[in-house]
Amino acid sequence: MNWRIGWVPFSALLVAQAAQAQSVGYEETLAAARAEQPMLEAGALRVQARRDAADAADELPDPRVRAGVMNLPVTGPAAFNPYAQLPTQLAVGIEQEIPNLARRRARYGLAGSEIGIAEARLGLSERSILAEAGTAWIGLYYAQQRLALARDSLDSLRDFVPVAVSAVASGSARPAESLAIRRELLEIEDAITRIEAARAAARARLQRYIAGSEPVAAGGAPQVTVDPEELRFALEANPELRLADAEQRRAEAAADLARAEKRPDFGVSVTYGHRNPDFGSAVSVMGSVTLPIFTDRRQNPRIAAAEADAAAASAERVDRLRVIRARFEADLAAWRSALQQWERARDQLLPLARDRAELETASFAAGRADLVDVIAAKSALALLELEILEREQMAVEAAATLRLTYGEDRP
Repeated sequence: MNWRIGWVPFSALLVAQAAQAQSVGYEETLAAARAEQPMLEAGALRVQARRDAADAADELPDPRVRAGVMNLPVTGPAAFNPYAQLPTQLAVGIEQEIPNLARRRARYGLAGSEIGIAEARLGLSERSILAEAGTAWIGLYYAQQRLALARDSLDSLRDFVPVAVSAVASGSARPAESLAIRRELLEIEDAITRIEAARAAARARLQRYIAGSEPVAAGGAPQVTVDPEELRFALEANPELRLADAEQRRAEAAADLARAEKRPDFGVSVTYGHRNPDFGSAVSVMGSVTLPIFTDRRQNPRIAAAEADAAAASAERVDRLRVIRARFEADLAAWRSALQQWERARDQLLPLARDRAELETASFAAGRADLVDVIAAKSALALLELEILEREQMAVEAAATLRLTYGEDRP
């Protein structure tokens, strides 16, 4: 067989895989998550729509044109003759309604609050996307790290298989020991299978936010530390609280609009009437004003309802702040727990496992330990190292979530 024939498609496969794979760092992922996301584009369009609507919120209503025949007789000698009598005229006019200034200002405030609500919802969407993208990248990064470690450990343990076979063949080891070695290998293989599934899941989540079908997490992981006091100080700027503030402003503007209904609105109209030339044409100028009477049955109930809604929005804002603070403290406690567990495993459990593996290896070399003991110690060390990476991932994810949700990485 000509090896060059098989090398061409194999090299093409490598080139295709390299083309599909895309290395992306953590900060690059967050930047990509902020750009060209359909959800964020939709939110930005809603903000623009509210701004466009606000430009006309305090404008006067459209003027109204009137035209027709006035005072046309329908009986008698002059019936249906528009030129026979003095009052009869062909009239055309225009009228303009003029809402009171308080109503116009309230409408403008209501439109401004709608802009604030749209902007706050856009901030919530961006925060959610950043948190999901950051978590997906961290999951992919640590899945890659664990997978590389597990494969190296598996290769290291497989080096002992020929030694075990020789020991069984020479009679220096029991046949059951080879089965024990196989069991240890299967545990590492099961771990690799789980890690590969975790990597595929993280890669699928990450593909939502970045281009490329095979993203690869590159660079270093984000910091595992946070500044609790700085995060706690920034809670007042949380997007959820901004949304509550905007909703409260909308309720207050609605109450202002309801109170403005107790003030009179005005109107003006101008009419031109064409009559018999013997009588001459006529012009009429009229003004109008609404009469807010019977307010106890009309305006006052609506005012009371709007004020109750405003009070409810204020109470909801207080409750939402309490919820944010409680969730922040819970997330902070989860981060501290994850950080302490990772540090304890790294600083205390890992040295013990390494010492055990070294001692078992030395004892086996001196003939005072079985090969299965060495394999068990090395397998336990490999599984512990994988667990430590998992704990580190949990701590880093908790820290990133705190920063993206409450702190400096928040949009």
